[in-house]
Amino acid sequence: MTSLEQERWSRVKGRLKAEVGEDIFSSWFARMDLECVEKDTARLSVPTRFLKSWIQSHYSDRVLRCWQAEERCVQRIELTVRTAAIKAPPARPRMEEQPEPAREPKADRLNGAELRLSPAPVSAAHEASGGSPLDPRLTFETFVIGRSNTLTHAAAKQVAATRRGDLVMFNPLYIHAGVGLGKTHLLQAITWAGNAGGDRKLQYLTAEKFMYGFVTALKNQNAIAFKEALRGIDVLVIDDLQFLTGKNMQAEFCHTLNALIDAGRQVVIAADRPPSELETLDDRVRSRLAGGLVVEMGPLGEELRFEILKNRIAAARAHHPGFEVPDTVVSYIAKSVTHNGRDLEGALNRLLALSKLTGQPITMEVAEREVRDLIRPQEPKRVKIEDIQRVVARQYNVSRSDLLSSRRTANVVRPRQVAMYLAKTLTLRSLPEIGRRFGGRDHTTVLHAVRKIENLIGNDASLADEIDALKRHLQQE
Repeated sequence: MTSLEQERWSRVKGRLKAEVGEDIFSSWFARMDLECVEKDTARLSVPTRFLKSWIQSHYSDRVLRCWQAEERCVQRIELTVRTAAIKAPPARPRMEEQPEPAREPKADRLNGAELRLSPAPVSAAHEASGGSPLDPRLTFETFVIGRSNTLTHAAAKQVAATRRGDLVMFNPLYIHAGVGLGKTHLLQAITWAGNAGGDRKLQYLTAEKFMYGFVTALKNQNAIAFKEALRGIDVLVIDDLQFLTGKNMQAEFCHTLNALIDAGRQVVIAADRPPSELETLDDRVRSRLAGGLVVEMGPLGEELRFEILKNRIAAARAHHPGFEVPDTVVSYIAKSVTHNGRDLEGALNRLLALSKLTGQPITMEVAEREVRDLIRPQEPKRVKIEDIQRVVARQYNVSRSDLLSSRRTANVVRPRQVAMYLAKTLTLRSLPEIGRRFGGRDHTTVLHAVRKIENLIGNDASLADEIDALKRHLQQE
């Protein structure tokens, strides 16, 4: 793919995001990649058959329109499924007994990051039982612990160590983090470690696989058997919950969640945002999820990025003995490539490919040239509504519960309106969602507050300065 095609694809994605909204784009299009543009056809790829089917059924025309707005010669969209793993033996091999890797480029993951130059066998036995693929390399032993994920790792280890009959401490355990920070790694580590104990049945499912299984069961008139099979699991592990859509699907998930928790079974869930921000989920589901232990995996700090790189280099050297990366280069990548673990792995894979294919030594000059496009500008801090409520309450000497209450006194109404205005201007939340987060208010109340503050700012310079100061504080905090 040329740089020109990449630029056009970025603009197409921007158009698509503007049309469908941030949430729908994140759910269905964030993992869609451009493979190439050939004559009148744009060839795109997604990681699962479910995504391919859904996009073709619901959004193919819209994707094509966005392409044609940028490149009129495109008359057709071709969607394929990326293949990222090879089949493996039915049982998980012990690490010291793993067979020699195949030489073909395959995929691996470390702390949520994709690798392209080492094999990644999956668990055929787990898939045969209805679960999503498991990668034997995604274990607690290969997970690199740092300040941003210590609590999450400890909670995951606790869940994995629990045996049948033990008291369930965290239920559900809900892990949220951005892309490439290690959620999938931890969830699969729980599944591997729990199944190794032998006395519990653990099932790892992506939200897409859950939906696919439910739809297939309905189509084959096996819905009751599907439900019973899920509710007979000791530990249900669900990944990428943000992709769970549809009222019927959410209702079934809610029933399954309640049945498992009420029966004392463990549920572990991961998503890219906290339960309160999953606007497409039913309130009952959000409430049940928030009732467990909700933990966030923060961004990878520089020290943790360095340790992940060193860990991955050691793993690569086991298969490629001549692969050497000086510590100065490792430090440069750890300091410069900051977005997520997948970018780190992408940088390292480029160096590995260069070393293997050309025999060229890895120097600082080589590293700077190969990873320059992975060095992204720092994104502005993602402001949360809870942060806005806390900061505004402190500024105006009221409590957060006052902002959420029905009180109409002047010393509460103005701060509440300011907080609603900031929520609308500093977050991507919709008016109904903001209203719900401010004590269940109607979206028209939020709209009135936003317009009120906008008018006051135009006529009151001191209020305008005050709100600017609040914005700076929230974005720098």
